[in-house]
Amino acid sequence: MVTPVPLHLGALHAYEQVLVLLLAFGPFVVLGIVVALQRRRAIEEERAEVERDEGADPLR
Repeated sequence: MVTPVPLHLGALHAYEQVLVLLLAFGPFVVLGIVVALQRRRAIEEERAEVERDEGADPLR
């Protein structure tokens, strides 16, 4: 029996299936990477700010 999911696109070659998957999920992968990098940058900035505040002279 033939699976119904691939039939809606017709018979695809292996490279065409890879292209379809990249187009379908690629933007979400890129978005996830961007979000992870931005979170890492924000955490580092927050740590640097806390260190600056802790190192400041409290009498001033």
